[in-house]
Amino acid sequence: MNGFAGHVWVISLVAAVCALIMVYLLAVRGTAGSSLTGAVVLTLAVAAVPAVRGEPPHYVAGVALTASGVVAVVWATGRSRRQRSARRSALADYEAGTAAVPLFAALAERDRLAAELHDVAAHRLTGIVVAAGAALRLAARERTGDALRHADEAGREAVRELERLTELDTTAAGFAEVDALAAAHAVDYRRTVDEAPAGSTEATYRVVREALTNAARYAEGATVRVRIEPTDDRDEPVRAGGDHLFVVTVTDDGGTAVEPGLGTGRGLAGLAATVTATGGTFRAGPVGRDRREGWSVRASLPAATVLPLRRWPRWRGTAALDYALVALAIALSLGASLLSAHVPAPFGGLLPALVTVVLSGLHAVPLAWRSRAPGRALAAVLSALLLWWACDRAGWTQPAVSDIFLVYGWVELTLVHSVGLRLPWRRGLFAPLALAAVGGLALASGSGITGSRTAAWAVLAGVLALPALAVWSWGRRTARRHERLSAADARRRVLLDGDADAAVSAQRLLFAAGLRDTALRHARAVVAAADEGDLRAVREEARAGLTALRDLLSGLRAGDDADDAPPPTVFGITALAARYDAVVRYVGARRPLPAAVEVFAYRTASALMAVGVTLTVRTLPDGVEVSGPAPTVPGVERRLRALADAAGGTLSTTDSGAVRVWLPEAFPWRSE
Repeated sequence: MNGFAGHVWVISLVAAVCALIMVYLLAVRGTAGSSLTGAVVLTLAVAAVPAVRGEPPHYVAGVALTASGVVAVVWATGRSRRQRSARRSALADYEAGTAAVPLFAALAERDRLAAELHDVAAHRLTGIVVAAGAALRLAARERTGDALRHADEAGREAVRELERLTELDTTAAGFAEVDALAAAHAVDYRRTVDEAPAGSTEATYRVVREALTNAARYAEGATVRVRIEPTDDRDEPVRAGGDHLFVVTVTDDGGTAVEPGLGTGRGLAGLAATVTATGGTFRAGPVGRDRREGWSVRASLPAATVLPLRRWPRWRGTAALDYALVALAIALSLGASLLSAHVPAPFGGLLPALVTVVLSGLHAVPLAWRSRAPGRALAAVLSALLLWWACDRAGWTQPAVSDIFLVYGWVELTLVHSVGLRLPWRRGLFAPLALAAVGGLALASGSGITGSRTAAWAVLAGVLALPALAVWSWGRRTARRHERLSAADARRRVLLDGDADAAVSAQRLLFAAGLRDTALRHARAVVAAADEGDLRAVREEARAGLTALRDLLSGLRAGDDADDAPPPTVFGITALAARYDAVVRYVGARRPLPAAVEVFAYRTASALMAVGVTLTVRTLPDGVEVSGPAPTVPGVERRLRALADAAGGTLSTTDSGAVRVWLPEAFPWRSE
C-alpha cells in the first residue's frame, strides 16, 4: 500500500511539473490573455483535486493559494522570456536594416527638395509669365513698366528662394509669411486663427501659395478670397483622430487661362499629400460644372494636438513579474500555513489568524512596487516585519517572526536587488544595511536564542549584511551593464544620424548642381532681362524656366529608387507608405526611441499598410501609438495583437473601426 502511495506521489509530481511546463510554454508562445486563461484553468484544476478527494476546506484553500503563487511566477517568467525574445529579434532587424537609413534619408530629402522646387519656382515664374504676357498683349507703356518691375522683384525673390533650398536652414513658414503672401497678391484675405503647429502653418503657406498660383494661371481677373478660420464641422475632428482643426479655403469666381501649359501637373497632388501627412484633409475642384465658373481649395489642418497620457497595463512587461512575486509571497506564507495538519492551531484563534493574514499581505504586497519605487517598497516590507515583531512580542501571531524571516527573507533580498538596480548607490546603500538591522532583530527574537539578545542581534545583523551587500552589488553591476548598453546604443544612433546627415548633404549638393543648370539659371536670366527692359525676353526666360522645372521634377521622380526594404524605423514608415501610395501623419514631438520600439512601430505599420490608406504615428510621453483603418485581410488583426503583446503594448479598436496599437517605451525593454 505504501508503494502504491509512493507511485501516486511520483505521478502527481510529474503531472505538476508537466503542467507548469505547459503554463510556461503558453506564456512564451501565446498572448497574455490566452496564456493567463490557461494558467487560471490549471490553478483551478489543481485546487479541484483535493476538493474531490474530500479534503478539509482549509487544505483546499492552501493548495489553491500555493498553486496560484507557483503558477503566477512560472507564467510571469514565460512572459518575460517572450518579451526578451521579441526584443532580441527586433534588435537584430534593427542592426540589419539600419544600413539603409542613409540611402532613404537621401531619397526623402530629394522628395522634399522636389516639392519645394515646385512650390517656389512655379509660384514666382508663373506670376512673371502671366504679368509679362498681359503687358505684351496690351502693349501699354505703363503696363510694360509694371510688368518689368514685377519681373525684377519676383525674379530676385525666386533666385533667393531657390538658393535657400540648398542651405541647411529649413525653418517652416508661419502665419506671418502667409499674411505677407496674401498682401503681395492683393486678395480678399481674412485670418482668425492665431496659433498652430509648425507643420500646419507650413502646409497653410503651401496651400495658399499653390492656390494663388493656379488662380493666376487659369482665372485672370477673378476675385480671389482666402480664409483661415476655426472649423465648425463636427465631423472633421473625428476624421483627424481627435485633433482640433482650422480650415484654409481659397476660392475664385472663375476666369480664363492666360498662358496655357505652365503647370507641372503635380501641384494639387503634392498639396493633398502634404495636408494629409499633417493630419488634415484636402479637397479641390470647380465651384460649378467647370473651371470657368470658379475654383475652390479647402484644407482642414490641426490647430492643436491632444496627446493623452497612456498608462500601460500594470500586469504587462516587468510589472507582470512583480505581481507574480506578490502572489507567490502570499501563497507561500498563508498557503503553507493552511496546508499544515494543525490548522487552525497555528493561527491560535480568530484574532491571531486575522493578524497573521493582514501581516502576510503587508509583507508581500510591496513587491508590486519593485520596479517603480523599490526604496519605498523595501521600507514598507521592513516596516511590516517590525510590526510582525511587535505583534509577536505581544503574543498575537503564529508563526514567530524569526520563522517568517528565515522562510520568506527572499522578499527583502529581492527588493534590495531592485534598489541596487534602480537607485543611485548613495541613496541605495541604505537598503542592505537596513535589511541587516531589521532581519537581525527578527532572528534575535527567536526562541532558540539564549543569553543577551542585543549581542545576538549585533552578530546576526553583521552576518546578514554580507548576503545583503552581495545582492545589492549584483543589482548595481546589472545597472551599470544597462547603462553601458544604453550608452552604446546612443553612440550607434549618433553615428547613424551622422551618416544620414552626410547622405542628405550629398543629395542637396546634387540638387544644387541641377538647379544651377535649370530653374536657377533661368531665374537669373529673368532678372537680367528685366534690368535691360526686354519684356519679351523676360517672358521667354520665365517660360523656359518653367519648362526646365518640369523636366527637372520629372527627372527627379524618375530617378533610381531604392530596391531594398526601408529601414525598420519610425522614419522608414514614410518610405514604406510611398510604395503603397499611402500617407503617414506624425503627431507629437519626434524624438529618438529605443531601437526595439522603432522596429515594432515599423512592423505594426507594415501590417496595417494597404494601398491608399492613411496611418497615424503618435509619439506619446510613455511610448508610441500606430493607428490606421482596420485590416480586411484575415489573420492580420491576430498578428497585430500578438505583435503588440510581445512588445508589452496593447491593441484596441475605435468606434469608427480603426485599429490602434500602443507600444510602451519603458519597462518591457529592460530585463533584469
